[in-house]
Amino acid sequence: MSLFKRVNLHPFYIKSIGFFLGIILFLIIWLFVDFGAEFYKAKLVAAVASLMATWWIFEAVPLAATSLVPLIFFPTLGILSASDSAPQYMNSTIILFVGGFIIAIAMEKWNLHKRIALSVILFFGSSPSKIILGFMAAAGFISMWISNTATCLMILPIGLSIIYKVEKEFGEERSSNFAKSLMIAIAYASTIGGIATLIGTPPNLIFLRMYKINFPNNPMIKFGEWMVFGVPLAVIMMIIAWIVLTKIIFKSDRNLVLNKTLVKEEKIKLGKTTTEEKSVLVVFALTSFLWVFRSDIDLGSIKIPGWSNLFASASFIDDSTVAITMALILFLIPCRSSEHKYKFVLDYHDIPKIPWDIVLLFGGGFALAEGFVQSGLSKLIGQGFIGLKDVPYTSLILIICTIVVFSSELTSNSAQTTIILPLLAALSKEIGMDPLAIMIPVTFSVSLAFMLPVGTPPNAIVFGSQRLQVWDMVKAGFILNIIGIIAVTILARIFFL
Repeated sequence: MSLFKRVNLHPFYIKSIGFFLGIILFLIIWLFVDFGAEFYKAKLVAAVASLMATWWIFEAVPLAATSLVPLIFFPTLGILSASDSAPQYMNSTIILFVGGFIIAIAMEKWNLHKRIALSVILFFGSSPSKIILGFMAAAGFISMWISNTATCLMILPIGLSIIYKVEKEFGEERSSNFAKSLMIAIAYASTIGGIATLIGTPPNLIFLRMYKINFPNNPMIKFGEWMVFGVPLAVIMMIIAWIVLTKIIFKSDRNLVLNKTLVKEEKIKLGKTTTEEKSVLVVFALTSFLWVFRSDIDLGSIKIPGWSNLFASASFIDDSTVAITMALILFLIPCRSSEHKYKFVLDYHDIPKIPWDIVLLFGGGFALAEGFVQSGLSKLIGQGFIGLKDVPYTSLILIICTIVVFSSELTSNSAQTTIILPLLAALSKEIGMDPLAIMIPVTFSVSLAFMLPVGTPPNAIVFGSQRLQVWDMVKAGFILNIIGIIAVTILARIFFL
């Protein structure tokens, strides 16, 4: 979330400061900094990057508008041609995001996500801690596939209904800890679930493209491979968050036992599962299957061949092919119910629901990363990191992830990922470190901002319920921030070092 929301000044003045500060930094680097004749273009990219980073942090202009800056400055300053800059705004990574989001739109349109959430909640018990676990499981699973913001907005009203019911039965004072822990749990689970899959949160896809730009000869991370370390981390963080909230910070009265009538009533309101819901569920399940089993899966003594090997051009197929194919199918499936006769599961009215501002943010970041590589700025930055060559890799990861986690409390997660990953790519090249060992933990880290209401959209959403004080979130979030830093460092140690 943006920095100006933490400052007691009118946003207009903070944005104005950021706007002119970005221009001043651009001019200082362009006119007064000397990188040498060999790195003249690198200096220009550094100037553009400073401008964009400042505007992104202060949200001086809309994030998507800032993302268009490379399309203007790269050709006019002679950094990259227009024909080389423009393709960064529409590539396979962005197609993967668009396809995945279209499937998410279908789930929301036909209330499949709500039916899944209510079913998961009903599966768990009726004690306070079990109710919270049910909400976290539902939010975590759904946010693996749709945005954490949409997940939180969908789960929150159900959570508030439960809280009202508990307060009516047991009084506000006895229910206070339960209410606080449930609200925070919904936010945290919505965020944590997103780290489990490549499409769960924008920083994951930003990493995918940044890695491809900086290491074009390295094998790309596939959807199933990401889940190998993303899902365990998400599950561990979810369990720890549940323990921290229900057993340590906000211990609920054990005598609070709620019947599930309210949740059952919500599910009854949905009616019978419609043909449209079933269609979306089949497409969703098939998409997940095709993503996981697209390429060969090597389990040591057992090797499962990927379905893409059925095609002569198997190497041409990637996860975006699956995403956009299944998304297109949703526009071809006719509705069966009488009230939607002559319509399809998705139609042209659903296209504007795609967050095109995030698509532009991706493109701006990818264009900037391409500029880093082509101008030699990445190489120059890497040389500046030579002093870190003797620092143990584990310590280096721990330090950088700590900085990233706490700075993410005040800045846009996607913007921060876009800014820092090219620097880490340069660092890994210079010190001979596996780039995945630093880039993946940091990508996870930007999503682990639990302390402040402005840290993530879900935090802000539940804070807006007026059930929480800032301190409630700080005391739980600080513990989870620290645990998250340790967890991603251990993950890097296990998988990459």
